[in-house]
Amino acid sequence: MSEETVPQQDGAPAEAQPKGLLQQMEELMAALNADLSALDADFQSAGNVQRGPRGTSG
Repeated sequence: MSEETVPQQDGAPAEAQPKGLLQQMEELMAALNADLSALDADFQSAGNVQRGPRGTSG
């Protein structure tokens, strides 16, 4: 069998090396951190608009 008969995944060429588990995890963690940062920014901006002063009674 030649490399040409290997099925391609995710549009990657057949001769591309598969990613290691550590590299996949690092990429997933980077994406997760970016998503969490964006979500935190959304919460911060929403909280500043809707929240009143804290620590006041009455």
